[in-house]
Amino acid sequence: MLDLIERATTFLEPQHYRSDPNHYARNLVYDAPDASLSLYVLVWSPGQWTPVHDHGSWGVVGVLEGVLEERNYVRLSPDREADEGIHLVRGGVILLGHGAVTSFVPNPDHIHVTGVPLERSPAVSLHLYGRLMNSFNTYDISSGTRQRVSVKHNES
Repeated sequence: MLDLIERATTFLEPQHYRSDPNHYARNLVYDAPDASLSLYVLVWSPGQWTPVHDHGSWGVVGVLEGVLEERNYVRLSPDREADEGIHLVRGGVILLGHGAVTSFVPNPDHIHVTGVPLERSPAVSLHLYGRLMNSFNTYDISSGTRQRVSVKHNES
């Protein structure tokens, strides 16, 4: 990932930096023919956040511009397969600045929310996943539930 961050200007094109005023933008850079790997550029305006989610895959994230904030959650409920009765508590907060890299594995799940607070500048991040990231589990903390949702991205 460090090499990708360093070389980003040599392979990223203007369409990879598309943003959306309503939510963070997911711009697909590469997906492997066998769906075993995908690379995205995510563009974040101030105030844009993901829902609380997990990926069901390993991932590596690097920050190209700005500061990205990751707020982690810990699942205390023992049944990892259940979609109801899920008890999450806040874990740590990680601030990722330009050039920072973080990684995660679904061991058994990596639950978090990521975004840019209103008082910060926009951010751009590079996300490498161990599958085509076209769906993930979202969590409703107050109701203790999760559901699988499809997520869209901009094609390049």
